[in-house]
Amino acid sequence: MAKLIKKEEPNLVWSDGSDLRKKKSSKTQDTPIVPSEVTLRIRLEKKNRGGKTVTVIYDFPQNDTYFKKLAKKLKASCGCGGSFKGDSIEIQGDRREDVSKMLEDLKFKVVFSGG
Repeated sequence: MAKLIKKEEPNLVWSDGSDLRKKKSSKTQDTPIVPSEVTLRIRLEKKNRGGKTVTVIYDFPQNDTYFKKLAKKLKASCGCGGSFKGDSIEIQGDRREDVSKMLEDLKFKVVFSGG
């Protein structure tokens, strides 16, 4: 039969090993963004979205803060929703032309991929 633990007894665990607590990972180095040197790819996705169409911008260097701000600007200028996920920016609807025009105005190189 299992032993019932009384509420008065503390639940302590001892270890003789090194510190086993999870350490917070240091932030990855954000690469500086020079828009004229960055090529962004734009594709249209419809799969696994219930028939809804999403414009996806991907293949950009690691700099989360810059691209979160860029995603916010794109959503505001297109007047629609979207999200930033670690390796891509998603804008709701077929907004390829609007997004590419805005990115080119910011001096990014834009390449359409997919169908």
